[in-house]
Amino acid sequence: MSFKEDQNSQVTLEVTDLAIGYKSGSLAKNINFTLFEGKLTAIVGINGIGKSTLLRTLGNVQPKLAGSIQIKKKELENYRSIELATKISLVLTEPIASKNMSVLELIALGRQPYTNWIGNLSKDDKTKIEEAVAMLQLQELQHRKCFELSDGQLQRVMIARALAQDTSIILLDEPTTHLDLYHKVHILKLLKSIADQTKKTIIFTSHEIEMAIQLCDTMLLLDGEKNPFGQPCELIEQKAFETLFPAEVVSFDASTGSFRIQK
Repeated sequence: MSFKEDQNSQVTLEVTDLAIGYKSGSLAKNINFTLFEGKLTAIVGINGIGKSTLLRTLGNVQPKLAGSIQIKKKELENYRSIELATKISLVLTEPIASKNMSVLELIALGRQPYTNWIGNLSKDDKTKIEEAVAMLQLQELQHRKCFELSDGQLQRVMIARALAQDTSIILLDEPTTHLDLYHKVHILKLLKSIADQTKKTIIFTSHEIEMAIQLCDTMLLLDGEKNPFGQPCELIEQKAFETLFPAEVVSFDASTGSFRIQK
């Protein structure tokens, strides 16, 4: 059964004929996809194709060039900033403002859209923070300073902050950058588990194409023109991965879902 036929899932994000880029020119156009609650989606593609730009455009950090982005059937630009902050949480690659904060203090920042003007945390706020700490397995780290954490630990804290924000959509830019193989897998499996358990729509950009094929519900292969979208098995059947890199350098093995270096 395709996701479009799943009557138990709700559409959270619809993108139609989207073009992204800057005033100086377009990076990618003809981007079309529909995402449902509880699904994990990867945006993959070669360097410089616009993966991070797409993510920032979906998060309303930068304007689109053309097309439509709908969150829960409402155009993105029609949301007020404070309202959008309750619909979308965004984890970019920029460093945090201060690593002198404790893990709990950083996660608590995710509750800013809901706190009063002096930032007091309600009982519900504290519950959401506790749930995020537990889901990201941060109980033993919650009172440590952020500068004491490894890259993998800090990445889990950033995801916990987004989770504490309690939005229906979570956007993450390269959440596995600078991590070793074990921690890459650990982070992606955590994201899959969070999507399954919380019914949130989680979208991330990545160079880890083979991992995404194994773990994601859907993938967007950003190539700038056709931008194939679908379940990994569908994209393999369409031979979408075979044209991602020059064939004389790297080839895609559809039987194993992996890339091979041409010697």
